[in-house]
Amino acid sequence: MSSETPKRLLFRQFAAVAKAVAHEHRLELLEALAQGERNVELLANRTGMSVANTSQHLQQMRRAGLIESRREGKFTFYRLSGPAVLDLLAALTRIGERHVGEVDKIVRTYFLSRDELEPVSRSELLARMKDGDVLVIDVRPQDEFASGHLPNAINIPLEELEAQLATLDTKKEIVAYCRGAYCVLSFDMVERLRARGFKARRLEDGWPEWQAAGLPVDPFPSS
Repeated sequence: MSSETPKRLLFRQFAAVAKAVAHEHRLELLEALAQGERNVELLANRTGMSVANTSQHLQQMRRAGLIESRREGKFTFYRLSGPAVLDLLAALTRIGERHVGEVDKIVRTYFLSRDELEPVSRSELLARMKDGDVLVIDVRPQDEFASGHLPNAINIPLEELEAQLATLDTKKEIVAYCRGAYCVLSFDMVERLRARGFKARRLEDGWPEWQAAGLPVDPFPSS
């Protein structure tokens, strides 16, 4: 008979979940899945990994209960298993920011040095959206935007900015957002807009955090 206590057995299972996220590629995949359901091929393309490597990481996380999958024809689609996964990612981020020196160094070197203006909080943006005095730009790829986005946001990926400049209202401040607090797409968008004379700032985080907070979103498509 095993001498292990029920608590020890539980901790072993919790440790298996922690082990399943203990890889930078898996965290990157979770960030991608936080934008919506995706198949293996798209996830591999989005993260720059091979399909085989992507599939292996996904299987590890599926066994740990972090993600779920379904089959549609010859494709397998993956999604987060629930909002608790976003809570886990947020907790990892907070701990890293507060207690890991290298995280602070990276944030200051690659992010804060590029944008010294205070980002827009979710509550501030929500109030300004109701007043109609702000233009919200979703910088994510079109397929991520189509899966869900902030109300009345317009989708302008970085590579399409030049073609869309003439359509932007120069009298409104622009708030850009993408996949999360450290998504470089919104930093790049704000830099480019400011260089062209627009008043622009970033949202404090991104689509997953907005959605998880229960704030208004444009409806998900039915298909």
